[in-house]
Amino acid sequence: MGDDAVRSEMTQELRLPWEEDPEELYEHAPCGYLTTLPDGTIVRVNQTLLTWTGHQRSALVGRRRFRDLLTADSRNDHETRYAPLLAMQGDVREVAFDIVCADGRELPTLVNSVVSRDAGGLPRVIRTTIFDATERRGYEQELLAARRAAEASERRVGVLQQIVAELAAAPTEAEVAEAVLRAPGPAFGALDASIWLVDPDGDRLVVVASTGPAPPGGEQVPRSSSRPVAQVARRGDLHVIGSVREAAEHFPELAETMRRTGRSTVVLLPLTAGPGPDADPPDVLGVLAFGFVEQRTLSGSELRVVRLLGHQAGQALDRARLYDATRRREARAVFLAETTRALEELPRLLPRARRLVERIVPEVAGWAEVRLRVGPAGVVAEAGAPAPDPRWLTERVAAVTTSGDPEYATGAPDTDGGGTGPQRDCTVLPLTVRGRVLGTLALRPASGQRLAGTGFLRELADRAALSLENARLYEQERTIARSLQRSLLAGDLPADSRYTLETYYQAAGQDLEVGGDWFDAFRITGDKLGVVVGDVVGRGIDAATTMGQLRSAIRALASAEAGPARLLERLDRFVERVESARMTTVAYAEINLATSEMTYACAGHQPPLLAEPGSAPRYLLDGRSGPLGSRAARVERVEHRIRLSAGSRLLLYTDGLIERRDRPLDAGFEVLARAYARCRDAPLPGLAARLADLLVGRDHGDDVCLLCLAMGTEERLERSIGADPMQIALLRKDLRGWLAAHAVDADSSEAVLLACSEAVANAIEHGYRDDPFGMVRVVASVAGSAVEVRVADRGTWRQTREEDVRGRGLRLMRQVMDEVVIARGEGTTITMRRGRRGQP
Repeated sequence: MGDDAVRSEMTQELRLPWEEDPEELYEHAPCGYLTTLPDGTIVRVNQTLLTWTGHQRSALVGRRRFRDLLTADSRNDHETRYAPLLAMQGDVREVAFDIVCADGRELPTLVNSVVSRDAGGLPRVIRTTIFDATERRGYEQELLAARRAAEASERRVGVLQQIVAELAAAPTEAEVAEAVLRAPGPAFGALDASIWLVDPDGDRLVVVASTGPAPPGGEQVPRSSSRPVAQVARRGDLHVIGSVREAAEHFPELAETMRRTGRSTVVLLPLTAGPGPDADPPDVLGVLAFGFVEQRTLSGSELRVVRLLGHQAGQALDRARLYDATRRREARAVFLAETTRALEELPRLLPRARRLVERIVPEVAGWAEVRLRVGPAGVVAEAGAPAPDPRWLTERVAAVTTSGDPEYATGAPDTDGGGTGPQRDCTVLPLTVRGRVLGTLALRPASGQRLAGTGFLRELADRAALSLENARLYEQERTIARSLQRSLLAGDLPADSRYTLETYYQAAGQDLEVGGDWFDAFRITGDKLGVVVGDVVGRGIDAATTMGQLRSAIRALASAEAGPARLLERLDRFVERVESARMTTVAYAEINLATSEMTYACAGHQPPLLAEPGSAPRYLLDGRSGPLGSRAARVERVEHRIRLSAGSRLLLYTDGLIERRDRPLDAGFEVLARAYARCRDAPLPGLAARLADLLVGRDHGDDVCLLCLAMGTEERLERSIGADPMQIALLRKDLRGWLAAHAVDADSSEAVLLACSEAVANAIEHGYRDDPFGMVRVVASVAGSAVEVRVADRGTWRQTREEDVRGRGLRLMRQVMDEVVIARGEGTTITMRRGRRGQP
């Protein structure tokens, strides 16, 4: 069969049994048809488009333009893209427009348009085909929503991966909290977030970090509270508060905060540790709270990511807490060890108690107090702030002291969200040693902090108690030792107007044991005085006992006929029977008070130092021999005799005054001579103590004994004292003895003492008000029937009227003295005279 025959046969097979009406095809086509003039005026529209949009034909044809049917965004596209393309190309394909229906609905469409031209090529009409794109738009929106959801999920997973990496590298709770706090914003679009952690004791939640406003009710809340964060911590389940209305029904306080901060949805996520986020029951270590501005409903995938975040954060917190606990244990062990060493450095009780408080504040607490029942009563050390109520603290201290049971700070607020009362955060610990309460240690944390665990506090109190008890025993033994030492020294020294004695004893600063240094002075006859300073080798009870035996032996062996050399020879025979007395050094002198002659001998001891009026101090190097019982000693003991002029001062001392490990012995002798020369004009009372302060200090490792003898009555009393009001009393004592030696009557003596004291006080107060190193010179003499006292300084007085300068003191001087003369030059000199009255 040929091609034409085949084509004819197919045509007959496709011919419909009825004829299609072209108008019917146009009106009811499966798409909308629209014909417009070049300016857009609608001239023809099919029924399909009218059915879709609900418009009437009469309302469109000749009355509306095509662009009038479009939404605002579509009109913009019509003007900027559709019309220019149609004018240039003559047709456009699949342009998306939204048509506004008669009832206001928006109909998504796809538009194809073509321009029909006349024979001259000018636009005649525009024919437009319109397709309903509702299903396609829905499909596209679904695709877009799925794409956005996938992108959001990918973003959340990325954020979660980043947070998990940061959590793995975060070693501490604080760093874990900071890492978790950064997740809600980028992962879920949260407005703000805050982290609540359950404290180690599990009785409260504390805000450790926040990016938003302060949580309602403060930064901590009891775990038993009715607040939603506490409920989530107890139950361990995720809680989403979807609206302010929902919050108002159950949590009014939270609802008020949501209104104030503009949050519409709040998520409370438990931070759990354990096998997984769905473990039963979960171990809740904290709560992550975050909120949204808009009202949100979290999807299932979002909820899964949220729970996974809570579990990962909980695992990191658990690990960080173990790490923190290890570090805390190490730090506390180091602290306890260092505190024990620091306390052992101070042997005395009160310094130890003060150092204990210094160590505790601020390392352990913001405020600390130590009270002791033994030794000094009451509070012996206190530091820091804030201190609790004193009345409450006294009551609790009494209760703890009686029961011996500690009272720990609860750390719990008085009410939900309330402040902490003065008694709720103060811990009182008993200082117990061998079942006896030595005292109490009270601690209070600094603001915003909390005390360490009870185990650490108990160990701290136990160590402190043992250290303080050791210090108490040390002081007790020290007191006993010093009492024994002083009981073996000379008691009341003999007194006589022909001489004056000044003694001083200083025990070794760091040694509890008694020593063998001693001094003594005794009357051999009415006119003969014996003085001695000695040093027994060694320390302890044996040395002190030997010292007591030697002291008694010297008193027993001294006689008017023997003399120093003979006495030392007898002591040599004595020490043959007392082995512990061997190598004892002794400086012994006998003074004839009638002739002022002194005979002395030194058995291996440091040479006496003599200062005579108008001369430099000199060492008495004669009369020397070996120590007692020394096999290297000379067979015969030697002595030497000199005459002591009135006003001479003789110093006997032990080696602790001059011997030092870091300098030669000769340098020690030189230092002593210079210091003694500077003190030559100082009042005799207190002279020995002053020398010890200058040369030794208070923490020397050896005992120091000094005996100073002032011989005879000086014709003129010449003294120089520093600008220190404390030295006026020493000057008065020295001047009183001098006046008595010159037989000045009691009334005159009291007047001179009063006037001299006022003059010296004025010189110190006014002349040396800006110079604490100034010196005041005092010269007293008796001329005939009058006593004259001259007080001179080189200070700068205020340039005011004399009455204002001298004040009440000058008026007092003039009342008690017969004559007062003031001379000014390089300083001020006051000369006062008073006639002697009556009988002495």
